[in-house]
Amino acid sequence: MTRLPAPLAELPDGRTGEAGVAAAEARLRAAGAEPMAWSNGPGDRYAAHEHGYAKLLICAVGSITFHIGPEATPVELTAGDGFVLPPGTLHAAVVGSEGCTCLEGHRP
Repeated sequence: MTRLPAPLAELPDGRTGEAGVAAAEARLRAAGAEPMAWSNGPGDRYAAHEHGYAKLLICAVGSITFHIGPEATPVELTAGDGFVLPPGTLHAAVVGSEGCTCLEGHRP
């Protein structure tokens, strides 16, 4: 993963690169968030939206590209990559060619 653009932040654990659902679950629990998993097929898209909470997100399997902010700055996540998305941050996403499984947890 390349350097994260503002306003994204690194996950607090410093364990980037640990792929797999079990590793992502452990990382989110260690960060104080209850993990929830979701999966999508190749090329699936999420339209631009925002949340009223912070989202801690990890790509466990496959890849997904997020488009962050009004400029739609691309951030590609592959297995083991993640970030913290602050509340109110506009984002969209496109799933990679192999599909993806991501885990996320929320904070106020």
